Amino acid sequence: VKTALPVSHVSYEEASELAYFGAQVLHPIAMQPALHADIPVRVKNSYNPSAPGSLIDNVGNPRRMVTAITCKRNITLMDITSLQMLGAYGFLGAVFADFEKNKVSVDVLASSEVSISVTLDKKQKENDIKNLRDDLGNFAEVELHHDRAILTLITDVSRSSDVLATVFATFSMHGIQVEMMSQGASKVNI
Repeated sequence: VKTALPVSHVSYEEASELAYFGAQVLHPIAMQPALHADIPVRVKNSYNPSAPGSLIDNVGNPRRMVTAITCKRNITLMDITSLQMLGAYGFLGAVFADFEKNKVSVDVLASSEVSISVTLDKKQKENDIKNLRDDLGNFAEVELHHDRAILTLITDVSRSSDVLATVFATFSMHGIQVEMMSQGASKVNI
């Protein structure tokens, strides 16, 4: 992104989410010792060593509404729908047993009473996805939607109503329809 700005201060949790969704500077596992010992980490630009870089610590910058926005393109969205899921135990286990059997991994997940939507990692083999779809088809309707994107907002989810109001107003102005939304156990990622 030509107009990207450096992020001066992030928390360890924000840095981990950024690493997963695109920032390839520091792997989350490499930060574990500093996190556990509460030691701040400063990431510098080797091409511009006089720049201040980014500080990673336990606090981050709580005043900022959004720390960063990342985007993964060319994603496949899979919608799995079944009335058998309603009030049934073990349904999700059966679904994910098929994912494991076919060696297909999930990026993002959202679920309701009768459906599950997942995004599939770009590295999946088409044949594995086809076999998975066939297996899931034994007990659910499965739809694939190609050429989607995952837009990730690295933010304090305690402010999610303010953030989402702003984001959805912007999407609406540009005619962008959201097909799936997920807020995970991480408290910094929508």
